[in-house]
Amino acid sequence: MKLKGLIWFFAIALILISIWELSYTVVVRSYEAKVKTQAEKIVKSQYPEATGEDKNALVKTRMRHMLDSTKEKSIYPVIGTSYQKCKENELNLGLDLQGGMSVTMEVGLEGLLKSISNNPKDPALIKAIQTATAQKIASNSDYITLFSKAFTQQNPGISLASKFAGAGKAIKITDSDDKVTSDIRTIAKGAINETYKILLKRIDKFGVAQPNINLDENKGIIQVELAGVTDKERVRKYLQASANLQFWAVYNLDEIGKGYENAATSLAAFLSGTTDSSGIADSAKKAKYASALFEVMTPLDIRQEKIPYNRQYSFITHAKDTAMLNYYLSLDVVRNSFPTDSKILLGTEEVAEKGAKYMNVYVVKTLAGEKAPMDGESVEEAFQGYDDKGAASIKMNMTSTGAKKWFDLTKNNVNRPVAIALDDIVYTAPNVVGAIEGGQTEISGKFTTEEAQDLSNILKSGKTNAPAKIVAEQVVGPTLGEASVNGGMMAFGIAFLVIFSLMFLYYNSGGWVANISLVLNLLFTIGVLSAMGFTLTAAGIAGLVLTIGLAVDTNVIIFERIKEELTKGKAYPQAINDGYRRSLAPVIDAHVTTFLTAAILFVFGLGPVLGFATTQMLGIVLSLFCGILVSRLITDFWTNKNRHFNYFTGISKRVFKHASFKFIEYRKVAYGISVVVLLLGVGSYFNGFHEGVEFKGGRSYTVVFPQTVKNDAVRDDLKNAFEGDFPVIKTVGDSKHLNITTSYKKGVDNADSLVQTRLYQGLQKVLPGISYADFAKNNILSSQTVQPTISEELKKGAIKATLFAMLIIFLYIFVRFRDWRYSVGTIVALLHDVFVTLAVFSFFKNIVPFPLEIDQHFIAAVLTVIGFSMNDTVIVFDRIREYSGTAKKGESKGSIINRAINDTLSRTIMTSLTVFLTILILFIFGGEVTRGFAFAMLIGVITGTYSSIFVASPVLVDLGKSKALTQPLVINTDKAAVTKGA
Repeated sequence: MKLKGLIWFFAIALILISIWELSYTVVVRSYEAKVKTQAEKIVKSQYPEATGEDKNALVKTRMRHMLDSTKEKSIYPVIGTSYQKCKENELNLGLDLQGGMSVTMEVGLEGLLKSISNNPKDPALIKAIQTATAQKIASNSDYITLFSKAFTQQNPGISLASKFAGAGKAIKITDSDDKVTSDIRTIAKGAINETYKILLKRIDKFGVAQPNINLDENKGIIQVELAGVTDKERVRKYLQASANLQFWAVYNLDEIGKGYENAATSLAAFLSGTTDSSGIADSAKKAKYASALFEVMTPLDIRQEKIPYNRQYSFITHAKDTAMLNYYLSLDVVRNSFPTDSKILLGTEEVAEKGAKYMNVYVVKTLAGEKAPMDGESVEEAFQGYDDKGAASIKMNMTSTGAKKWFDLTKNNVNRPVAIALDDIVYTAPNVVGAIEGGQTEISGKFTTEEAQDLSNILKSGKTNAPAKIVAEQVVGPTLGEASVNGGMMAFGIAFLVIFSLMFLYYNSGGWVANISLVLNLLFTIGVLSAMGFTLTAAGIAGLVLTIGLAVDTNVIIFERIKEELTKGKAYPQAINDGYRRSLAPVIDAHVTTFLTAAILFVFGLGPVLGFATTQMLGIVLSLFCGILVSRLITDFWTNKNRHFNYFTGISKRVFKHASFKFIEYRKVAYGISVVVLLLGVGSYFNGFHEGVEFKGGRSYTVVFPQTVKNDAVRDDLKNAFEGDFPVIKTVGDSKHLNITTSYKKGVDNADSLVQTRLYQGLQKVLPGISYADFAKNNILSSQTVQPTISEELKKGAIKATLFAMLIIFLYIFVRFRDWRYSVGTIVALLHDVFVTLAVFSFFKNIVPFPLEIDQHFIAAVLTVIGFSMNDTVIVFDRIREYSGTAKKGESKGSIINRAINDTLSRTIMTSLTVFLTILILFIFGGEVTRGFAFAMLIGVITGTYSSIFVASPVLVDLGKSKALTQPLVINTDKAAVTKGA
């Protein structure tokens, strides 16, 4: 073996690096455990009466304070690295392992197009934007292309430049539509990147340890993971704010009274069925709708009993009426009644003395293009402070230009309010006593200190021209996270012990080589994950468990070949040398195909499956290093001392000894089975599947109950609560845990609180004595929201990934074997595997006692099955090629293939068995997060082994019957064969 010194160097270096990187995690966990103990003692002494959740909250708060105050303390023994530095280098755990919130955000370009246009109210512009938004869900084109096509189709003869060109702009009036589209796309990409940078700044100030944020620039998708976060509403507001700060002059009722009356009259006529106020309608209808606008947009004092019209600067609307008010204001008959230079904004939610929630409604004065007299660009600095009453506020210092604008605005509005709005919500509208100089001002309102800090941070991080909207989110409670850790680690440990024992049972002392390689492979994988800052998720642990099977698989292939060489009577050194040399091709083929499918999953996947793909790709590369190079080092080290490993046991000597099964003779039976599989696969499309919330959109909740609950006991109540939407209810683990998925309010923004409230209402019969606050805090273990736009994106990505994987495999096999029949045989076998898996998930979806859903984990399983099935198929194909090159004259293709399958049968069964056992353990002990994935993999491993033997290989006999299986070998007595087989 060449380059032994270099391999020793890399092996030792990887061991030291992995141990060093993982040591940070050990040191941090040890220090945090000590701090937690101290925090518990302090809380016990200061709050002896605290118990339960209150006590835990106090401990967490104290612990956080202690860790923050000691972040520069040296905690690493001898070296003296600080806690902060150690924390930055520890192994990151994903949300599903420690709890937290994950959101997928889509950068909205609708507002950007309006902001860069000459007239954001232009009907042609708005119609094209609406068309592009509707087409986006089902199209593969980018948003700017869709907008451009929609505009040109709807407005023949009108150039895009006429809507966007202007003095000082990059777009000129003479530019072609293609040039304008290209320029807008460049602006859009810049806006997407700017939004990403602004989100980075905000998250830095959010106070979350080890946040994770990733941008897909082409799709305009931003993935954000915030571990340990519990306040979902705060995250939603914080991330989705555009930081569009504006200062407005405000109309009073005296100035817009006539317009308000006209709007009320026009609305009543519209709602009663007439087109204008002069139309004739049923008197009862007219009476019914006469006060429609007044009821949802009420003047402060309609009779001027206390406040004259010229001092009334706002209206009142109840919180429950805001949806109706927004609908009325969207109608042209209402909007056109108000001044053309006006815009209607709502204030923050307030609570009246009697407990009713209401908001102020302001009619503000706009400049051309709905622009404000002054905006956030005039603000130089913003920070949280306190007003003269001691309430939390946001203080701002203006730029020199901003100070001049602020002076002019306040001078022109003495004895009138100036509305200060953030993202079109008026937070305060102070009355101007006199012109304000110096460029300092304050936003006061009913803020908590935390809200004021968040808003000031948002202002400091800057305005986003293309705000990002949450289109998918997942919340995992710490309890479920802990269960995932325990289940995943138990599966990992048991799988490790089982495979460790199996290697000794089947390969005697040779098992030491496999097991040492396995230990090093796992150490290197976790160490490199930590060193590169990757996050370990529950799906990542599933990838580690699968890596155990794949890592051992390398040694199984090599050991089986060594056993064959020994059986031929070769000496140990020669058998080992030939075994490793002849195994190299199938080992590399198996790893390349599996790596390709994992890479495709990484490219097309989102969220948790990325962790699985990352772990699997890393494990595959390190498996090659450990399985081929490190194991050979260990073997050579041992044999150089005139010793050798024993690769036989009593069991392995007897299993499949002199196997001579007639597989090819039964191929027509196998073809018949495959036809049935094909029909079932096609039938599964018509029978349907249970789609996960990722693919169908909606909201999904995992809820724990104090007692066992039957699905049917809550189904009708939930249907009523969700206004007729029939929820999908599945038992998770035991009858005290239900997963409830609903399409109620699917695609509606900011409806999460409403849907969760309706969920609580539908479950009240089985939640005795539990308040809504306790339900939201303690009973919802996890939740997931996926909007239709991202669910369609995931579906298309899944289909692309599967088809692309098939194509890549076809091309790889064609290049590898230089014969189209091998590629066709492979694809037929892979389709067989996919159809079996689909059929099981379709026809057994209502039979098995656990969820069978088509989601990202299912697609991950299918792609992994494709890679694994290729593993077995390539091993058989390599042997067929070897035997066909050295076959005796006149030996039939059927006989050659039978010999190849029988001689590799032990290897095929052992590789399948090791992977099957690890997946079975993951299925039993790994928890609900990976159970569907594990079940699909179990089906895939079984059918993959079957298809490699009974589908892929027999196809070679019936395709191109007159053509040899491969070109004959040229034998040279002095050198090895020109073509080497496995």
